[in-house]
Amino acid sequence: MENVRKRTRPNTNGKASQPNQSAQWGRAWEVDWFSLMSVVGLLVFAPVIVFYFVMACDQYQCSVTQPVLELIHGETTLGIIWARAPSFTWTAAKIYLCWVSFQVFLYMCVPDVLHKFIPGYVGGVQDGARTPAGLINKYEINGLQCWIITHLLWWVNAQYFHWISPTIIIDNWIPLMWVANILGYGVSSFAFVKAYLFPTNAEDCKFTGNVFYNYMMGIEFNPRIGKWFDFKLFFNGRPGIVAWTLINLSYMAKQQELYGYVTNSMILVNVLQAMYVVDFFWNEAWYLKTIDICHDHFGWYLGWGDCVWLPYLYTLQGLYLVYHPVHLSELHTLVVLILGLVGYYIFRSTNHQKDLFRRTEGACTIWGNKPTYIECSYYSSDGGIHRSKLMTSGFWGVARHFNYTGDLMGSLAYCAACGFGHILPYFYVIYMTILLVHRCIRDEHRCSSKYGKDWKRYTDAVPYRLIPGVF
Repeated sequence: MENVRKRTRPNTNGKASQPNQSAQWGRAWEVDWFSLMSVVGLLVFAPVIVFYFVMACDQYQCSVTQPVLELIHGETTLGIIWARAPSFTWTAAKIYLCWVSFQVFLYMCVPDVLHKFIPGYVGGVQDGARTPAGLINKYEINGLQCWIITHLLWWVNAQYFHWISPTIIIDNWIPLMWVANILGYGVSSFAFVKAYLFPTNAEDCKFTGNVFYNYMMGIEFNPRIGKWFDFKLFFNGRPGIVAWTLINLSYMAKQQELYGYVTNSMILVNVLQAMYVVDFFWNEAWYLKTIDICHDHFGWYLGWGDCVWLPYLYTLQGLYLVYHPVHLSELHTLVVLILGLVGYYIFRSTNHQKDLFRRTEGACTIWGNKPTYIECSYYSSDGGIHRSKLMTSGFWGVARHFNYTGDLMGSLAYCAACGFGHILPYFYVIYMTILLVHRCIRDEHRCSSKYGKDWKRYTDAVPYRLIPGVF
């Protein structure tokens, strides 16, 4: 294919220890019983969790305990709760079809031009990381441009044309959820069948022998249609993350419609989460080197998760504030804002240090000094020997995943902006803690298999994962 190529990088820093030839890196090859039970549990209960939280806000003013208590006391039944929830509508189907089609159009048909005149922004055609089979895919990076075009159209409509109501998303929130589920399951099932019948690259497919694990965690590493439509990049970034800020704006418009004002807590949630979203798209080229793109295969975990889990559970703070408008004191607002900004600074600075180190192959300064690192070797499945440098300077010398620490601080800020009246807004930070700790363990298991004894040298140099002296 024209959009992939193999590349071997020579050792530029002397001899490194020999790579572990027997190591299998990437997604798991074998599935133990615990992993299988976890997979089945997620397939069964993750959609229920999404429905439960959205239903709790729709029917119980965002109380996560009242539905359970009413069921226990016989005051309601599952059938009654289900019957009260809005069902699928063709209006929601049309809205969602237009939304996804528009994002596909922007992704495929509008090449990035921002990188030509915005200093420091990296867009256009970029190389991804090497796959386990030794391939390097090319990507059209235009997420920031897609986000700007989408939000400009939203603003122009809200201010001048009034073609659609700014509250259209929340007004159709549960019917849209059913449509999003259809797409999530549809694209996941298509990717599953495609991996068996016509994979994009058979060498980067992994079959574990367990159909549930294959369906959830994915078989193909980079399923594509044609030269440029990459399932993983599109569904990771669009339509879910582009929609994130639009969903929050719809919540804000609904609060204005219901109460005649917008609370400072709603503004704070919108600002902090928009900062994260814009950062994601500004650094989309860097995102090609993250675990989602570099190691995860495309299955239900990413396909359904990006269509349903992300837009519905990452935006719970704004939804909560529609039902419970919270007015924060100046001190509370300031503390939350500082927490969010410091968390963002740590998250971005940590990632910037790694990116700078990779781009310069260590020929840079981190905190005023030449960076230190552990040089590692590994094999790809094509038999090629490759080299990596694992930095032990700056934030990467503080903890092995200090960027996650900053991310968790930001997550806590989103939740704390909602006050302390309900637990529902705090689901996000609880979930992100579980996700990132699990991701730390998954990533380090892969690295241990990939780098062998070189990984042990690295963990000896940087002993903590997230919090120095604790974990």
